[in-house]
Amino acid sequence: MESGIPERIELRVVTPAGELLRQPVDELIAPGEEGYFGVRPGHTPLLASLGLGELSYRSGSSWERLTCFSGFCEVLPDRVTILADVGERPGEIDVARAEASKAAALEKMKTSVRESEHAEAHAEYERALTRLSVARSRRGPAGS
Repeated sequence: MESGIPERIELRVVTPAGELLRQPVDELIAPGEEGYFGVRPGHTPLLASLGLGELSYRSGSSWERLTCFSGFCEVLPDRVTILADVGERPGEIDVARAEASKAAALEKMKTSVRESEHAEAHAEYERALTRLSVARSRRGPAGS
């Protein structure tokens, strides 16, 4: 850390169920409310609202993924703290249940009359797709 830039980031992910992850990482990609954003060591401090999506993080050449649904992210040059409403590791996801949720959400979107019903069904669909993507991930950042 000769240049004053930290070499790694301490990533901490906390959900209402407790601490999901705490580990040093080389970079991460988080689902912001307005789109995905990346963080590397030395990042400018910021506070961001999280949307629905995948949290991808890299240690060395190995990428890992978690679901990350809503919450907040605090970024500091040497650490990132994520307070998520929901977060799940790939092995914790019930693929059959996620497939059923996806199908039910699609049906709701087709039959919903009110805009609020459609928006709720669309959010359910996004959560199901994210769960399926994370559960089936082969390592790599979100969207790869």
